Amino acid sequence: MKLPILLALGLLGPIGASIAPMAQAQQAPHPNPADSRAPDQLVKSTIDGVMASIKSDPGARAGDPERTYQLVQQHFLPSTDFMLTTQYAVGPAWNTATPSQREALFKQFQTLLARTYALQLTQLQAQNTSFKYAPASSAAANASDTVVKTSVVTDGDTMPIDYRLRKTAAGWRIYDINMMGAWMIQVYRRQFAAQLTSGGVDGLIKYLAAHNAES
Repeated sequence: MKLPILLALGLLGPIGASIAPMAQAQQAPHPNPADSRAPDQLVKSTIDGVMASIKSDPGARAGDPERTYQLVQQHFLPSTDFMLTTQYAVGPAWNTATPSQREALFKQFQTLLARTYALQLTQLQAQNTSFKYAPASSAAANASDTVVKTSVVTDGDTMPIDYRLRKTAAGWRIYDINMMGAWMIQVYRRQFAAQLTSGGVDGLIKYLAAHNAES
């Protein structure tokens, strides 16, 4: 089965354990009214919305990754909490980072995730792809952190993908993805640890910026 490795969210994700919320979790501001959608509804409408926007846009439909990136910014990022994702991926070094360093880490990491997603979506244009969504568990209504199980079917091959969401003042937001038993935060955290050891927070910022420049 040759599904793009970052298919669902466009993310790297082999450890299947969940990550408990950290204390004093940072969160990007949400200027819009609270989103009342249930977690499974948010995941479904977000993914379906991104795919529909790509299919209806001539540039994205033709495989333009920059145009697809713009659509990802418009239709996917509002449903995410990548500030929390960044905090978890950076790990303990987040606590000693300055506010400007945190903001730079967030911006660079979010750009990397969105651009990676856009590049992966361009590869799906020639494939017969559909998405399936499992109903939310009965406990999700009273939970503040939950997982929505989905699957991606491409040319008859199926890949299960789990989305982890947390409930914020703005509604449910996606912050982690599990593909083939790999939660993306844990994978990125291991990758970032080497950069933090060799170059500190500023070294990690430069590392992310370099990857974005290559994109």
